[in-house]
Amino acid sequence: MSEDVSRRKALSLLGLGAALGLTLSAALEPSEAEAQEAAPAAAPAATTGTHGMNRRQTRRSGRHERRHTRRTGKPAAAPAPAGTTPAAPQ
Repeated sequence: MSEDVSRRKALSLLGLGAALGLTLSAALEPSEAEAQEAAPAAAPAATTGTHGMNRRQTRRSGRHERRHTRRTGKPAAAPAPAGTTPAAPQ
């Protein structure tokens, strides 16, 4: 059977072969994401707080001091560090 191969068939076979070759070469390459190492553990956010949390706490303590001064006429005592609870009055 000596059939002639038309240009259309030859080009379609060439295109299919190229597509198959590209697909297999991409599938057989190792992914770079597999080689990633574990990231070191970050400090817990509860102890340090985020930048926004620190800004909020600063604004809040300033408001409390101004309110205390306005109501009592005396400056407020030094504020407690963030994240601590005030001591119970004795």
